[in-house]
Amino acid sequence: MGVWLNKGDCVGDLKKIVLCFLIVYMAILVGTDQDFYSLLGVSKTASSREIRQAFKKLALKLHPDKNPNNPSAHGDFLKINRAYEVLKDEDLRKKYDKYGEKGLADNQQGGQYESWNYYRYDFGIYDDDPEIITLDRREFDAAVNSGELWFVNFYSPGCSHCHDLAPTWREFAKEVDGLLRIGAVNCGDDRMLCRMKGVNSYPSLLIFRPGMAAVKYHGDRSKEDLVSFAMQHVRSTVTELWTDCLTSQTRLRLSGMLDGLVNVGWMDCATQDNLCKSLDITTSTTAYFPPGATLNNKEQSGVLFLNSLDAKEIYLEVMNNLPDFELLSANTLEDRLAHHRWLLFFHFGKNQNSDDPELKKLRTLLKNEHIQVGRFDCLSAPDICSNLYVFQPCLAVFKGQGTREYEIHHGKKILYDILAFAKESVNSHVTTLGPQNFPSSDKEPWLVDFFAPWCPPCRALLPELRKASKHLYGQLKFGTLDCTVHEGLCNMYNIQAYPTTVVFNQSNIHEYEGHHSAEQILEFIEDLMNPSVVSLTPTTFNELVKQRKHDEVWMVDFYSPWCHPCQMLMPEWRRMARSLTGLINVGSVDCQQYHSFCAQENVQRYPEIRFFPQKSNKAYEYHSYNGWNRDAYSLRIWGLGFLPQASIDLTPQTFSEKVLEGKNHWVVDFYAPWCGPCQNFAPEFELLARMIQGKVKAGRVDCQAYAQTCQKAGIRAYPTVKFYPYERAKRNIWGEQIDVRDAKEIAALIYKKLETLRNEEKRNKDEL
Repeated sequence: MGVWLNKGDCVGDLKKIVLCFLIVYMAILVGTDQDFYSLLGVSKTASSREIRQAFKKLALKLHPDKNPNNPSAHGDFLKINRAYEVLKDEDLRKKYDKYGEKGLADNQQGGQYESWNYYRYDFGIYDDDPEIITLDRREFDAAVNSGELWFVNFYSPGCSHCHDLAPTWREFAKEVDGLLRIGAVNCGDDRMLCRMKGVNSYPSLLIFRPGMAAVKYHGDRSKEDLVSFAMQHVRSTVTELWTDCLTSQTRLRLSGMLDGLVNVGWMDCATQDNLCKSLDITTSTTAYFPPGATLNNKEQSGVLFLNSLDAKEIYLEVMNNLPDFELLSANTLEDRLAHHRWLLFFHFGKNQNSDDPELKKLRTLLKNEHIQVGRFDCLSAPDICSNLYVFQPCLAVFKGQGTREYEIHHGKKILYDILAFAKESVNSHVTTLGPQNFPSSDKEPWLVDFFAPWCPPCRALLPELRKASKHLYGQLKFGTLDCTVHEGLCNMYNIQAYPTTVVFNQSNIHEYEGHHSAEQILEFIEDLMNPSVVSLTPTTFNELVKQRKHDEVWMVDFYSPWCHPCQMLMPEWRRMARSLTGLINVGSVDCQQYHSFCAQENVQRYPEIRFFPQKSNKAYEYHSYNGWNRDAYSLRIWGLGFLPQASIDLTPQTFSEKVLEGKNHWVVDFYAPWCGPCQNFAPEFELLARMIQGKVKAGRVDCQAYAQTCQKAGIRAYPTVKFYPYERAKRNIWGEQIDVRDAKEIAALIYKKLETLRNEEKRNKDEL
């Protein structure tokens, strides 16, 4: 069991246990010999919703409020609360699956909990409603971009108005079920998602249609008004053709449900009496005409007469009678897949997908993506399915390259999830791998995701891989390997947890450690291609850091792969290193691999960040980072603070002599010592001074000490950056103001101005 200290550090010094008795006591309270999944009574494949439902059930039963005479109730509840807090978070869940509780050393969830009434009334308000889909941040984009119409309730568990709306929202969801998707987002759990969608009050009701901005509902919160608002956004057209006793509202609703699948029409037999009699229609009725059906006074063939007046019942009966997807044969499969993009359902004998008539909407919803939808019976050609690693009913996207480039779907078998997968997959460059196409000896670099389909963090990673693959097309290939199918191959590479993401570059293998987002994966790849952090061994640490040149400086991160704060630091560490290229050397030491060396260097906690300054007479000197924030910006400021000042402090006299009358280009930072933004900008300006050294001089003017100089220069706010180019004539004290605050952007702007000056000077000489 780990010991927790301040600032999220993973501590390995057992001597400190005595000093941390209270913290260890809390760790013992929340620790458990039981697996987190067993504590909640769920499997490792459990979805977020299943985990939430399981915890709620246990919370209502085991909560200390309901067990006042049980002295162990508090401790027991802390255990299940901790299990829930970890498993509901995809990043923490992945760390737990990979490292156990050791990987959660800085995450002390479970120490607090709500009253029993909270779990009864406020916790996951819509989890038990089948018509309402609770969306988390990973599912949200896939859902609202699927092509379907979504009406989403953003709520907060503690909001009384949200509870007042809940019964109406449930009735409304049942009323429009099948017409549009009804969703809910718990802003207590997904604050970031709600902020990103501009939600700042609860409940907020927003309707989403792909390609259009979200529309917020501002009307009365009655079922009738909600239905009326929703119907305004449903695409529906009813043609006056036929006779029925459906109300106009039911016709519109049915038209919206069947949009793109079946045309909906009606005919008034009171005004079209002769036509109705000629068709032998004597009573009000509803009929479905499939393609090829005929109805006249001589023949009725293939027409389905419907007795129900309920839109949903009619919809389901029509959907069940729509033709199934095209069945591809073994003889034509390769040719069909080579010329078109396909979403293909694989089944074994009986077509299990026909059990869900909703999926028949796929043909219409994927038409604009130029994706055809079909099916293939693996019993007709077992070898074909075996070569594609298809051993059970599933679906896959083929990208127009025959059977060479395809991706198997591992998400939910529901319409919106399949739609999102199909649209993402055909436009990305991720392919399904197996022994035959695994890139073990490939000359091109590959990113391979080793995963298990039952693992929720694995499924959450797949869309991020697709996004990243589009940015790196032509530079890096992306593939996924299902370790439940290819266990031997995964064992060969010592895959012990899912997902494990590895980059193969000929003989070099690099495992990705960091957040599973497209942005950070791209940063990781960029860093592999252009490394900014040196991976140090005991030998290279001695050669490069201890025996560094006199004018060299180093920042070194001593870490352990299982340490969660270390994992959080890694992308920030690489980001910081890239911004300091040429100024500070940046390295890292893996203390799990080089445990004895780190002990020898007196590394007692992870991560341990040290700055090694320019060499002095002292034999061995370094500074340890004790700051609270470990983001790239804070670490960069800390490191730059140890470097000698590159900019020049200017007085009124030196400003006049060197800047206004001198023969150099100057960039000047006008600041006030008490100004917070000035203090934050100071290290950025120092970075700029080093970047432009030798071409442009950098100076700083203290406007508190030299107010008159700043006033003459037209300074009205702090900090203000001005550029003073040398142009032979005496320069204007007002200079050229620069409004950006990033060192690289300022440098690029200055170089562009200098290039313009050179071109003008050359043009003037040519004219003379």
